[in-house]
Amino acid sequence: MATGLRAIRTARGWSQDRLVYEIRRFAEQQLLDVASSASLKTYVSEWENGRRALSDRYAAILRPLLGVTDAELRGEADPVPAQTDGYADLLSRIDAAGSLSASMVQTFMDQTELLRSQDRQMGAAGLVDQMNGHLAAMEDALTFAVLPGVRRPIAMALAGASTLAAWQALDAGAVERAWRRYELAKQAAQDAESPLYLAHAMGEQAYVLADAGRPQLAIELVRDAQRIHAERQSPRLRAWLAAAEAELCAAAGVEMEAAAMRALERANALLPDDGETRDPDMLSIFLNVDHLARWRGNVLAKLGDGSAMSELYAYLDGADPTFVRARSGLHCDLTQAHLARGELDDARAHLQQARLLANRTGSVRHRRRIELLTGLL
Repeated sequence: MATGLRAIRTARGWSQDRLVYEIRRFAEQQLLDVASSASLKTYVSEWENGRRALSDRYAAILRPLLGVTDAELRGEADPVPAQTDGYADLLSRIDAAGSLSASMVQTFMDQTELLRSQDRQMGAAGLVDQMNGHLAAMEDALTFAVLPGVRRPIAMALAGASTLAAWQALDAGAVERAWRRYELAKQAAQDAESPLYLAHAMGEQAYVLADAGRPQLAIELVRDAQRIHAERQSPRLRAWLAAAEAELCAAAGVEMEAAAMRALERANALLPDDGETRDPDMLSIFLNVDHLARWRGNVLAKLGDGSAMSELYAYLDGADPTFVRARSGLHCDLTQAHLARGELDDARAHLQQARLLANRTGSVRHRRRIELLTGLL
């Protein structure tokens, strides 16, 4: 029985209602399902009075929430020291956040980069727990950071990581989680006063709407993203957003073909031909001349234009082999391009490659596209 729970709660100065609130808040942050507030209030009372056994599921929430061991939670160890109020704990966490060094923020960003590398090679399915823990650590640091000078670098790191987590969730088919992660990224970008990260999160979030069958709303969102302090956006980000608009217009159907081609022309004009792949101020984006040529092929393939073939094959020959998930999408594009020309055997061969790579990374999003293409063969 959770006989230690009452002592731990009391030591924190929390009422049962406050504990219920914190359980639900923690569960929402971690994307966990818990009972309603009314039911949880009953559970807490019964746990503390020994009328209900504390399940492993709720113990796994209460331990990190309260910062106690399982033995302390269940009353099998000495109770935690009592506090007269919660101010000492609050100030301790504020002091810890305030002393967060630049090297620690860089560690957050390095961890995001590691997760990004693992994701593009192995897929997102096996990274859910790591990513959730990574985001929770940054959210916690941001929650207790008081002054803007401390908050901004943490918020920027959180914005970049949340956008990555959202794209991973979308790829894994966890649509609501993806949407919430994009909202978190947008909030963090606003806290960081970064129009770059805000626009990028909006641009990627538009893909959720497109996948959900709202292409026009998706196009409106990515166009709004291009207007977010456009004068402060880097040329590479502006090119990325224009290319995203082109793809979303192409996905909306042939009636948007002219808009798609205009957006591609803007992307081509905006992209710096500097030999670089990433913007130092926007590490979330990979875009160079070769990537944009591949994106153009993707747009043309979606529009049923057989001329996409040469650009797609050119990119395939020189594609970075570590971008495993991206190669699955490339083979899908080649499938569409061959279909547009009636070359069914070649289309089937590329679709098989796309399927193998999608299975390797566990990409639900690519599998869905593969099934749609299968129906056309």
